[in-house]
Amino acid sequence: MPRITAERREARRIEILAAARRCFSRDGFHQTSMPDIAREAGLSAGAFYRYFPSKEDVILEIAGQAFGAMAGRIAAVGEDGSPAGIADIVAAVVGPMSGPTIELGPGDVAPTDELARCGVQAWGELMRHDTLRNRAAAAFDVLRARVAEVLRRGQVAGDVPADLEPDHGARVVMALLPGFVLQRQAFGLDDADGFVRAVDTLLGRTPPSEQPV
Repeated sequence: MPRITAERREARRIEILAAARRCFSRDGFHQTSMPDIAREAGLSAGAFYRYFPSKEDVILEIAGQAFGAMAGRIAAVGEDGSPAGIADIVAAVVGPMSGPTIELGPGDVAPTDELARCGVQAWGELMRHDTLRNRAAAAFDVLRARVAEVLRRGQVAGDVPADLEPDHGARVVMALLPGFVLQRQAFGLDDADGFVRAVDTLLGRTPPSEQPV
């Protein structure tokens, strides 16, 4: 039997994770079994275990995808050194959730609803899964520092209130993001543009078109 290529192995891995997202989104992490995922992916149980030795490994990977989708967009805000405000950061993350799909990587596109449902479940898993919590905490600290730096640049440009403590402001921004995802999935409040406008208004930033010349 010819050996499977690295490219084919990665493609099959993406297919398995997509199948897992469908199962988790439909039935939840703990109501989904390994045979359920294997069946959804069109694989035998033996073939499935060659890619993921346990369901915990699949959950960690799916949770990482959900958190990573948010993290990548935060990291991209102001990457070129341009000033950005709090609403810009929020828009960068929640804006793509208005679309039907979210790109996770080359050849890997996830339905927005599936990924968001898995993300909400993943937050709950932090309370019972030490490995996931430790990974999330490390990523959270990096992102919070990134957001704080963007806010500092925004203060210099006048887009962020000068009396805001950037580290505290970063915590507020990080709280807004999962809050939007939860409201979207639990209550159908999916107006991303309206959410961003409200953030802008509540924070008192004057839109550029209304600023005095």
